[in-house]
Amino acid sequence: MKLVGKLLLSIMMVAVASVAMAGTLERVQQNNVLVLGVSEGVAGFSAPDSNGRWTGFDADMGRAVAAAVLKDPEAVKFVPLASKQKIVAVSSGQVDLSRGTTWTMKRDGKQGVDFTVVLFYDGQGLMVKKGLGVTKGTELDGASVAVVSGTTSELNVADYARANNIKLETVVFDSKKEAFNAYVAGRCDAFTTDVSQLASLRAGASNPGEHVILAETFSKEPLAPFVCHGDNQWKDLVTWVLYGLIEAEEKGITQANVLEMKEKSTDPVVRRMLGATGEVGSFINLDNDWLVRAIQAVGNYGEMYDRNFGPDTALNIPRGHNNLWTKGGLIYAMPIR
Repeated sequence: MKLVGKLLLSIMMVAVASVAMAGTLERVQQNNVLVLGVSEGVAGFSAPDSNGRWTGFDADMGRAVAAAVLKDPEAVKFVPLASKQKIVAVSSGQVDLSRGTTWTMKRDGKQGVDFTVVLFYDGQGLMVKKGLGVTKGTELDGASVAVVSGTTSELNVADYARANNIKLETVVFDSKKEAFNAYVAGRCDAFTTDVSQLASLRAGASNPGEHVILAETFSKEPLAPFVCHGDNQWKDLVTWVLYGLIEAEEKGITQANVLEMKEKSTDPVVRRMLGATGEVGSFINLDNDWLVRAIQAVGNYGEMYDRNFGPDTALNIPRGHNNLWTKGGLIYAMPIR
């Protein structure tokens, strides 16, 4: 009987845990706020502006989801998290959704989170001071490199050194700002992280021209937002909101013309996406204007990219792999039907 009792208790605990995990949408709607895990301040991705308002690609992503779910793009609570905190914050339910992070097998399979859509294809690089006279990573043999703990960067730079038969002394810091500041202060010869974040940190430096991002990229860093493992309803919802922003760019639907497109477009895909026909919103437990609200809030994927990384920004990161698949990139939405 004791064994049976323990077995029943275990089954009940699993059932309770499953119900708890499956309730993110209900929790967000009940609290009328989306809790979004963001960076500690990386321009272009997530950083507070001079008025304290969070801006950036990841912030836009969160506002799009909030607009779709809560009908209010500003119903977002931004929670800054260090790299080593973000996985635990999502898996424990402290935040409902996390900023784009490198999608790896271990994180996806063993750390209690599920990834949604790759929104930014990146790669790891190295930054050095121009005065060092270095043009490629292999010339850094024996150098010290600042790196952030709990990131793929820490492992990748070690792999890079072994693959090229050079020695690199990694100096580990808790945050990107700490690592970058140590490099700027001369405590390390180089700094390594994703190329987009190197560009962001360099743009914010007092003397950007003194820092060089080496041309070599030595890893794949597919950045995707992620949610708590096991909550398929919430994962599906976030996934399709983000696919909707990508499909909107492909179809020429913008922040400015979305209402006109809903009313006048004769394209059956556009009409279905924007709720003029069909009931696709019901597939993710939302009404039929879910995508209209998301696009009104932040624009389509291309508008988000240009606003945060485009030629009129300090970062000016060419789209490259982050262009639509129809323009030679890797950005591709699954069919909304």
